[in-house]
Amino acid sequence: MKKLSTKILKQIIPFTFIFAMFCSIIGLTGCSDTTNTSNTVSDSISYQQVPAEEAANIMQSETNYIILDVRTAEEFADGHIPGAINIPNETIGTETIEQLPDKEQLILVYCRSGNRSKQAAEKLVNLGYTNIVEFGGINDWSGEIVTE
Repeated sequence: MKKLSTKILKQIIPFTFIFAMFCSIIGLTGCSDTTNTSNTVSDSISYQQVPAEEAANIMQSETNYIILDVRTAEEFADGHIPGAINIPNETIGTETIEQLPDKEQLILVYCRSGNRSKQAAEKLVNLGYTNIVEFGGINDWSGEIVTE
């Protein structure tokens, strides 16, 4: 009887291990979506994250929005998306932002590569802005760029 159970265990253990690995891989990859995500800043507020191409589509289909460039003034002057306003990420803090009076208005946020725009989006949400779309950096922008 002991030989039979050892033989069965030797056959079952490899199968169980392979099955567990397969389930783990499916579980980790099956539900990912990298094109349009929502990043939660706290329990109930968040901002949306989209690729630059989708932001360009939003700019073509929507009318009442602000394009917010959160790079430095020097970077902004070197080239920015037409119609964008410049409020450097470093200046966004805990106080109301004069240039952004409507906290429900659609605000499309970008920087150079996407790091500062994510930081700024989080700060804006924490300040009570409810319609924030972060779309990465101007490095990914394929549309028009203007200089001052």
